[in-house]
Amino acid sequence: MKRIEVVAGIISNKDGDILCTQRNVSPYPYISKKYEFPGGKIEPGETREEALKREIFEELNIDIFIGSFFLRVMHQYPDFFLTMHSYNCISNSITIKLNEHINYKWLNANNLKPLDWAAADLPIVDKLISEYHE
Repeated sequence: MKRIEVVAGIISNKDGDILCTQRNVSPYPYISKKYEFPGGKIEPGETREEALKREIFEELNIDIFIGSFFLRVMHQYPDFFLTMHSYNCISNSITIKLNEHINYKWLNANNLKPLDWAAADLPIVDKLISEYHE
């Protein structure tokens, strides 16, 4: 079974809304067009933080400030096992260029649940909602 390790950014703007990005069509139907927290694979020799900054810039053309570690998710998809390290991030950019995704939304935590999320991102959504209500 293929194992993939990735990083994801929970990117907030100045209003406290969270960036949700919609994946493009994928060869894996269970993640095709699903919403996710943006990020990607860690390249050899990169720290998780370096990978996250690079991936966010490549995918969305924005710079981020990486804050605290948020949650590690381990998820078994049909074709691979995913380990995802998520971090709280801040972006002052309001102009996003979608280089890989097909859509994005800025939403507060209360409005995250209705989106069609990739399964591995759901534990992050649930934690964000529970923390928002504390």
